[in-house]
This record gives sequence, C-alpha cells and structure tokens, in this order.
Amino acid sequence: MRIGQNPAKAIYEVAQPQKVTVALITYIPFLGGYYAHSLDVLKVCLDSIAANTRAPYDLLIFDNASCPEVRAYLLAEHETGRIRYLTLSEKNVGKAGAWNFIFGAAPGEYVAYADSDVYFYPGWLSALLRIAETFPNVGMVTGLPLLTRPEYSTATLEWAERSPEVQVERGQLIPWMDFWRHTAPLGNSEAKARAFYAENPAVRLTYNGVRAYAGAGHFQFLAPKAALQAALPLPTDRPMGNVRRLDVAINAGGYLRLSTPEWWVQHLGNTLEGWEGDAAPSKGAVLQGRHIPRKGGLWGLPPVRRVLSWMHSKTFDLLYRAGK
Repeated sequence: MRIGQNPAKAIYEVAQPQKVTVALITYIPFLGGYYAHSLDVLKVCLDSIAANTRAPYDLLIFDNASCPEVRAYLLAEHETGRIRYLTLSEKNVGKAGAWNFIFGAAPGEYVAYADSDVYFYPGWLSALLRIAETFPNVGMVTGLPLLTRPEYSTATLEWAERSPEVQVERGQLIPWMDFWRHTAPLGNSEAKARAFYAENPAVRLTYNGVRAYAGAGHFQFLAPKAALQAALPLPTDRPMGNVRRLDVAINAGGYLRLSTPEWWVQHLGNTLEGWEGDAAPSKGAVLQGRHIPRKGGLWGLPPVRRVLSWMHSKTFDLLYRAGK
C-alpha cells in the first residue's frame, strides 16, 4: 500500500551531465611493495584534475577492488563532491571489464579516460577537445606527442593520404628526449627505444590550422562516447592483456587516433620520486625528465627479474586471494 504522494514527483528539474565525463580506473590492492606510493600518486592525479581542468566535466571513478584505505579516500572525495560518480567493484574485473562498464555508463558526449597515475596540466581538456572537434571522425586523442606503431592507426593514415586538405609531414618530428621522457618510465630499455624511434618516423597532420600526430595511447585519451561504445564489448578474460583490443577496434572502425603536439598530460608511474611538480610544459616547452634507470648488476638481469616478478605474483595470491 502506498500512503501519500512520492515527494520526488514535485521535482521538475534534475542535474544534467556535462559534455565530458572524465573517467579513471583505480586499482591499489594494498599499500606496500609496488603499490607503496600508489595512493600518493592517485591523490596527485585527482588534485591535478580538480586544479587544472577549466572546461566543465563530471568525474567518474571505477574502483577495481582496491584496499580499504584507498576506498575510504575515494568515498571521502565523493562526499566532498569532487567525484560525481563512484563505483566500487567487489572484485577486480580487469581493465577491459572496467572499460566496458565505464564506456557504457559514462553520461557525457565525450569520455576523457586516464589511468590513475596521470598528471594533468592546466588547459588539457580544452586542448584535446579542440583536436577532437576539428578533425573528422575522431576516435581517440592523447594529450602528449606520441610515436606509436603504425598498424594501430592505418585508418588515420589512409584518411590523411586521400584528403588533399590535410598537410602530412613525416620524419623524426618528435624530439628524442620527448619520446624517451614518456617511454623510459614504462620500463623499456634505451637500446630498444632507440631502435623503435629510428624505425618509426612520426606522422604530423595539419587540418584546418590544427596540428596533431597520428597515433594515440590507451593510458590516457579523449574519445567520443559513440566511438568507444562501437568497440564494446571488449574481452575480459585477462586482467591487463586485452587493452590493445581497444586500439585495434577503434582503428578497425575507421576512426582517427591522434595525439597532441604539446605535453598536456604526464605519466607518473607508481612513485613520485623525481617528480618536478606542476610547471606546465605545454606549447612545446621542455618537461623535466624523471627517468629512473634500471639498476644494474644481478638484479637487472632479465632472468632474475622474471623470477622475482613470479615470486611477487605468487606472494600476492597467497596474501590477498586465498579463500576468495
């Protein structure tokens, strides 16, 4: 039996979503080892979004079964209103599984996705939107100059070649230090990075007076929600191994994958060691490098590192997955 009228019937207006949903996935299962400083990195990431995002946005966070300390922090941020939409997953559904949820649920026309270890510089969102709204049929725009494998951007290159209004430039247009600045913290050796840099010339496109590089990254990007939803569902059988499927699907759908000529975001990694702060490196300014080279000697040998990584994985399983 219903007694009286639901007061909600007297409400004639509800909050409308912003044009852009800024979306992050958080996964910090414990505060130790690899993840010892991850909560500090997450706080810097969210602080940079709040301080340096001038265009309107809603913030959506999907927490992929983090530890209680991280969830308590996220809930407090939600209470303050900095996080508009907060989803707490009971189990880790993998990155692709979280993407399936985010890209399906985000209410904005655009989704600005980032891993939770990315720093955003002032004006980043407007800069990415300018490219997304100038170039046709855009699928992804990443906020730093990227040199990526051409097979993931064939649709972009084919569009540029058949469009007389597009100026196409090829060569080592991205300075080596810019390439290495982003690549080094990802764990790649300098020799391998130099070989890739030499074998893969950058492709710079100019369209209607706006420049962008061909290629995008899946650690951070702005994308029309319609393009992302066309790529769904992504397979979810592996925690991290299916992330390339998004790059493949966006390219196969005929969408452009682009990156900005300036540094609007910065990958921090799992520590703030060497972080130089928030001096904006946009407009082509040089960002202070934070490469921390691998240690030499016994611990730097690949076989030893593989054994230690296996031991770390097994220890994690025993501590945090036993009995679940």
